[in-house]
Amino acid sequence: MKYAILKNVLNLLEEFEAENSLGRTYPNDIVGFEKWIVDGYKDDELTSEPSWEGKEKGRSAESVISTLIVHLNRYAKSYSKSALFGSNFSTQEDFIYLINLKAFGTMTKMDLIKKNVHEKPAGMQIINRLIAQGWVDQSDSEVDKRSKVLKISTTGLEVLENQMDKIRQATQMVTGDLTQNEKMDLIRLLNKLNDFHQPIYDKNIEPEYLLNEILKERRS
Repeated sequence: MKYAILKNVLNLLEEFEAENSLGRTYPNDIVGFEKWIVDGYKDDELTSEPSWEGKEKGRSAESVISTLIVHLNRYAKSYSKSALFGSNFSTQEDFIYLINLKAFGTMTKMDLIKKNVHEKPAGMQIINRLIAQGWVDQSDSEVDKRSKVLKISTTGLEVLENQMDKIRQATQMVTGDLTQNEKMDLIRLLNKLNDFHQPIYDKNIEPEYLLNEILKERRS
């Protein structure tokens, strides 16, 4: 029998008891020891800086993140296009709009457009196409008679359900080989980014002024 692993475990136990005696952060049992091991592993992962293309030539982390997000968006679109092949959907946005109406219920045209982070002209084209297909019903708002509210129709629910298996396959492909914990970490990071950008988007600043206005706000 080889005792190298056992010796390593005993050394870790000694280290665990020594650290724990200083602050008693973890329960002094096997559960506490396991958590100490996992937290130590996570700390090593978080403090080690990854490598990326162009890093040695001064390419910034911000540049890499921005590029990777753009690339992931394109990968996701290619999977979505495959999921839509042979269906009655014209674009990826068609079924995303339907999914939002199904998930969040009746909403105004502008609320639906903002939910999908679209500009008004592009969003209105999608909505008009969905109405023409009979997948979305519109009616006068009870709150504001000047605006229309949208609701997914029975036909829209049927056409969406007929395509959902392929849509789920496409969304699963986007997350690749991430573990469950990695998916949760990614959701937390993406939510943090979304929480930063959403208020900026909601200001509806014209593109020609956007960067200058936001940078001015951040400096003040």
